[in-house]
Amino acid sequence: MSDASAPTYPGGFDAILTQMEGRREPFTYEGAEGLPPLDLDFAPLKTARVDGRAPDVAGSRSTYARKLRELSEEFDGLPALMLLHGLLIAHLRRRAAPAQTAALFLRLWTEESDWLLQRLDARWLVSAITTFGDHGATEVQRRLGQSLSLMFGMMKLYETERLYSGSKPDQPFDWARRPQTPLALQMDAYALGGGGLDVNLLGRLWQEAGTDAVLAPLARHLLELLIADQRTVFRRLRLMRQQREKMQKAEGIRPKRGHAAPTQHIPVPARVVKTDPRALRWGTVSLVKAPLPRIAAFAAHHLDLGADRLHLFLDEPHPEAVAYLSRHPRIEVTTCDADWWEGQKKPRMKTHQLRQAWVATQTYQRSDLDFLAHVDVDEFILSDAALKPQLAGLPGDIAALHLPPAELLAGTSDCFKLTPADAGQEKAVLEDIYPTFGGHLRGGFISHREGKLMARCGIPGLRFGLHALLLNGQPASNRMALPQVRLGHAHAPDWETFREHLVFRMMQGSYRKAEDEGLGLRDILELLQEDEGEAGLRGFFAEVCEGNPRLIAALEAHGMLLRAPLESAAKIRRVFGEEPQG
Repeated sequence: MSDASAPTYPGGFDAILTQMEGRREPFTYEGAEGLPPLDLDFAPLKTARVDGRAPDVAGSRSTYARKLRELSEEFDGLPALMLLHGLLIAHLRRRAAPAQTAALFLRLWTEESDWLLQRLDARWLVSAITTFGDHGATEVQRRLGQSLSLMFGMMKLYETERLYSGSKPDQPFDWARRPQTPLALQMDAYALGGGGLDVNLLGRLWQEAGTDAVLAPLARHLLELLIADQRTVFRRLRLMRQQREKMQKAEGIRPKRGHAAPTQHIPVPARVVKTDPRALRWGTVSLVKAPLPRIAAFAAHHLDLGADRLHLFLDEPHPEAVAYLSRHPRIEVTTCDADWWEGQKKPRMKTHQLRQAWVATQTYQRSDLDFLAHVDVDEFILSDAALKPQLAGLPGDIAALHLPPAELLAGTSDCFKLTPADAGQEKAVLEDIYPTFGGHLRGGFISHREGKLMARCGIPGLRFGLHALLLNGQPASNRMALPQVRLGHAHAPDWETFREHLVFRMMQGSYRKAEDEGLGLRDILELLQEDEGEAGLRGFFAEVCEGNPRLIAALEAHGMLLRAPLESAAKIRRVFGEEPQG
């Protein structure tokens, strides 16, 4: 029998009970050893100090003497009443204890709870609440004590196991990394976005604690320690939820399906509206991490389209890119190294989505352009006509031009696919175009369907998300698209690029699974990896992404093919004079 198939507890509950009961043998005593009487005066024990050598049981071999020596060493120099509290708990954990033990423990907490709470550490307070669960005088004391004992016991188990992950107790996991695997006993996973399990658990315990005057000080003190501690699952889940909300806010993600997106009409000052194409100036802002040839293709495309300035922020040092790109007067290159982040208002964000939103917003707020597009290095603004006249013709109350996406077919430089909605088709056509996977692809895309925005500059308080413009946290509703202007997205231009970025995109990028999503792209890719390996992924790529004759013909037949030659090499030569090396 392999270790994986071996029972967790050989012998089942008979063995479990045997082991548990073996630790509950009653104490043995010698001579006059034993606990004090029920009517003990506690006052002298508050000032008397514990002698760590336990001289009262010198030479004794009883189990009581052994426990007294152990506790005396722990409480050496501290008030003797703390030692008595520890002895009472130790006795009440055994199968039998002197008749006065439980009553003396309850009297101690009834009369001296404030004193004990000021001096006992959390470990001993948890031991005390556990003892109430076994020996409380009322049903509330026993029920609440058992509930809290179970919660703290489970915390100790999972927090101990978590240490072996290499993560510190105050370090939350990345919320995007949750594997889509079932939990034990068919339990649903905690919903990080809106789950109430934590507050329901803590809230009920808090309310019940208030119904018993003796137990309330101890129970509520422990619960307050719990929510104040930075090293618990409750704290980590809260931080993960906050991280998730920040990332969604940065990306302009809409609420769950069935809920209307809260939008607002953002006022556009009349002074920022330009209607003369000759006076209008536009540009782009991007956080870039790519080989120089790809950056050069992106820059040349937009400069050739008529951009007046490109703001390129390098997410990591790239001296060759700086030297090559900085030669052009309309390109502003910034290396986002440690020194640069040191000069920002906040430290470098952990996720690239938040860094993207940050550099875009900072650029927007200081820009002297009339329009600024927040686009990635693999995204190309496509337009059949000059862009400036189209921007100048936008209504004056429009805050942004929406750039709907078109996804580049791999292996081509001129064929882009559209979603059924963009082509006026029904969603059902996806299953004709993509026979195996069409029913599970959002719009037939593997990248985003939201598109990007070109914001009108000069609007106070405006911030960039990845797919939205935000004012006071709410996205702008006053945006519009133009029929001949789209965003060509070279998301997976070839198999190598798709495979290279697959893991990152599944964990932290555009393939990650939304909490309210059914079977989606990440699920499909995980299943293919598990069942068919590399061959399965290649089959998916060929059907969904590759610009082969079958897919091109199917898209064209449904009016979902956009032809827009990028001509990157020619544009690079026109703009830069020569193509970059490497």
